Amino acid sequence: MNFNTADIAQEMVSTNEKIQRGYEVLNEIGDVEVGMTPKELVWSCDKIKMYHYKRDTPPTCKIPVLVSFAMLNRHDVLDLQPDRSLMKKLLEEGLDIYIMDWGYHDRSDRYLTMEDYIDVYMNGAVDFLRKRHKTKKIHKMGICQGGTFSMIYASLYPEKLQSLTTYVAPYDFSTTKCMLYKWTKYIDVDAMVDNMGTIPGEMIDSAFGMLKPSMNVSKYFGLVDSLDDKPKMENFLRREKWKSDLPAIPGEMYRKYIKDLFRDNKLIKGEFELGGRKVDLKNMTVPFLNVYATEDNIIPNESTKNIMNLIGSKDKQVYAFPGGHIGVFVGGKSQKELAPAVAEWVIERC
Repeated sequence: MNFNTADIAQEMVSTNEKIQRGYEVLNEIGDVEVGMTPKELVWSCDKIKMYHYKRDTPPTCKIPVLVSFAMLNRHDVLDLQPDRSLMKKLLEEGLDIYIMDWGYHDRSDRYLTMEDYIDVYMNGAVDFLRKRHKTKKIHKMGICQGGTFSMIYASLYPEKLQSLTTYVAPYDFSTTKCMLYKWTKYIDVDAMVDNMGTIPGEMIDSAFGMLKPSMNVSKYFGLVDSLDDKPKMENFLRREKWKSDLPAIPGEMYRKYIKDLFRDNKLIKGEFELGGRKVDLKNMTVPFLNVYATEDNIIPNESTKNIMNLIGSKDKQVYAFPGGHIGVFVGGKSQKELAPAVAEWVIERC
């Protein structure tokens, strides 16, 4: 193999110049902000908060929408950067958006249960919105784990919901295509919870990272070419800031989540109970939009889609998003295609 010494030297000079410029750009940027769409705190219970995104004009749909994200990561990914904000786009499309903030937990929260999160916090937020807007029902949206919780909620309280939309939510854990689902069959979750109280977010995130180990390396290969591009660097840093913000998970909630859902697949089998009540998916009769990502490497497509034949809803639809798990929230197609389609679907059911 022949190497052109002059070309190699020129490439080294160019790379060094980019690194130097990148150092200057990073100094210019400083800290980055996420979740910049204006919102106000309207409700709280313990460490749980609910915010209302501010609007300049009246919404097209006057029935409010409550969004719940997963507990492992912060909901800021839904409003990560001004030009790629799912929340901002849904506002622009005419929806009145509220979002739940699960907060940051410590060992004092180790005994919080799934009943607390669904029957107390989620239900409390829904009832607050029903009273505030003088409406019997609200629209509900849930993302990933927040979608699973929202499905359980909709099965228990269908009379309080106008519609349910979930994004990349896991329901059926019987598939063998996901290593994460396999691992949970063998971990000693009782020992983890009994010894740690709360489960560190970093521990769970490392398991997700092993699903695609090359991802954490490959993202840096193209970084050198963007070092001197301030907007691109700001967006990269926003995503890294969000990704590293990993709240701990209350132990008792995690114990039930892993054992009853991941391990025993009780929701799909019709055996799942919450607060002594059987959660019957046939009672989930509200209009339902189920969004999944065709290239999702975290939640297998069948895990999300298999719920469709088990729920009682007659008005139900599947939306296949052409992208990955995170792309549903921050991808360009999410802003151009998904958000407008979801908003239109919701508005038609106001």
